Amino acid sequence: MKSGNQSFIIYIMLFIAIIAMVFFTVNQQAAGVDEIPINQVATDLKAGKIDSIIEDDSFLEITYKNSDEIKTSTKDPSSPLIEQLVELGVQPEDLSADKVSIDIKLPSPVLGIVSIASYILPFLLFIGMLFFIFRQAQGSNNAAMSFGKSKARMFSGDHPTVTFEDVAGVDEAKEELQEVVEFLREPQKFIALGARIPKGVLLVGAPGTGKTLMAKAVSGEAGVPFFSISGSEFVEMFVGVGASRVRDLFEQAKRHSPAIVFVDEIDAVGRHRGAGLGGSHDEREQTLNQLLVEMDGFDTDTNVIIIAATNRPDILDPALLRPGRFDRRVVLDRPDIKGREQILNVHVKGKPVSPDVDLYDIARSTPGFVGADIENLVNEAAILAARRDKKIIEHSEFMEAIERVIAGPERKSRLINEDEKKIIAYHEAGHAVVLNALPEADTVQKVSIISRGDAGGYTMAFPEQDRVLKSRRQIMSDMIGLLGGRAAEEVVFNDITSGASNDLERVTKLARTMVMRLGMSEELGQMVYGKKEELVFLGREISEQRDYSEHIAEKIDTAIQNIVQDAYKRSKDILIQYREELDKIAKKLLEVETLDADALYEIFPTPVEKNGGIPEIVNL
Repeated sequence: MKSGNQSFIIYIMLFIAIIAMVFFTVNQQAAGVDEIPINQVATDLKAGKIDSIIEDDSFLEITYKNSDEIKTSTKDPSSPLIEQLVELGVQPEDLSADKVSIDIKLPSPVLGIVSIASYILPFLLFIGMLFFIFRQAQGSNNAAMSFGKSKARMFSGDHPTVTFEDVAGVDEAKEELQEVVEFLREPQKFIALGARIPKGVLLVGAPGTGKTLMAKAVSGEAGVPFFSISGSEFVEMFVGVGASRVRDLFEQAKRHSPAIVFVDEIDAVGRHRGAGLGGSHDEREQTLNQLLVEMDGFDTDTNVIIIAATNRPDILDPALLRPGRFDRRVVLDRPDIKGREQILNVHVKGKPVSPDVDLYDIARSTPGFVGADIENLVNEAAILAARRDKKIIEHSEFMEAIERVIAGPERKSRLINEDEKKIIAYHEAGHAVVLNALPEADTVQKVSIISRGDAGGYTMAFPEQDRVLKSRRQIMSDMIGLLGGRAAEEVVFNDITSGASNDLERVTKLARTMVMRLGMSEELGQMVYGKKEELVFLGREISEQRDYSEHIAEKIDTAIQNIVQDAYKRSKDILIQYREELDKIAKKLLEVETLDADALYEIFPTPVEKNGGIPEIVNL
């Protein structure tokens, strides 16, 4: 029986005992108000004052003559009442039926039980209270002694819930970890060749790329016990608890070897030592020291492998990353278009998806999405289909789900006056026209003036193919496209609004990166300016060290300003040349609010070679 059920039964018993004691006490008090001794009963019998006596076990109910008052008394239950009265001097003739009525009442089973319980239950109540106090003290003692125990959760490998088939888009990482699985299955194959398996595998990747899922898949494929714990669960407010938990965790893993120990978010305890405020040797560093000792102390035949996950490998202590501890680093990068399609296939499995859904087209429309984003996308599409009372998920639900994930839900209830609506329409039309006219720019997929999130409207544009490198021309095209909205406001209304604030922020950041990080400024040459400073303890960038003079700083500001101004001029030139198409797209947006790619290109076909009529504009 579980301890919770035992405690419940104890509470019920204590409650019954208390109720019985109260009941017995009340009865005794009610019965003992007019109680007289047996000697007084004998005296009143000899005087002829008693009319009747009712005997009930050891209790007597006495009724006096010429009175309705009933008094009680007690007698020795071991001998009859008459014998006791005779011994007290009552004559037999005083007990005759014409003088007094003596009746014997058979004892009631219920009253007998209550009588017995009234003696036993107080004892049980006392024992129960002692037991309860003992259990509470024991529980507190166990809680105090369990601080140093590991909080790792153990999963048996007999019934895996995740295998490599459930992980997609990271084929190279699966190949790396397949060796770990083979070693756990057939260790002799490696030992015979004098090879040793890596003692630790560090999974590195952006949030949502599937690091934890990959570790579960390794456990499922290997079929061995899997210990899972978060890095933050090692550290408590008490000194030495983290190190004790590390020892306990590795002791458990050795007892169940071959096994896998997975430490999620290891940067919580694995940060660079000496990075604490004031350089103090804090509790986290003691935990890290114990972790280093345990990892490096493994024997080859223990068959315990450590897998850790982090998205901040740059802040981990070098001693943790050296060979002999984490020998192998497996990078789970953002999936490319092929990987995203594979991930989509995994998540749509078992869902009623329409045969017309093109997963490749959806993958092409989701650049930069990680596995968690794609899972959320499929779930949002299913929710949208259910909201529309559909039996299957269609392509339209997937495309709208992409917009919801990127920009947030539609805000159709947001009231916008006609003047602002016209400005937003021309703003978004400006983005679309400029992007469509530039050969290196991304392809426009959708334009809308329906508010989503904080944006009054949006223009969705995706590259035809995933890019690893970006040329200067492509970056300039992105900047010109971002400034298309502000340029359209000035060209059409001869005024500008605050709607381009986010566009300007992104353009300025791109221009600064070109000048200071990518060496794309003719005035400043192929150099990197400024050194980023990062406080490891906080795990974020706090400042940028200036390793250049004030004169160079002025040149940097001038170069950034020139790039932004040049991009803005080019954007205005494109809109002036394609003013007719700009007006048509804006007017159509005011009518239907949303244009997809087909409707957009029907109004504004892509220029010949996408730059046939404006070579002077797109010559970046």
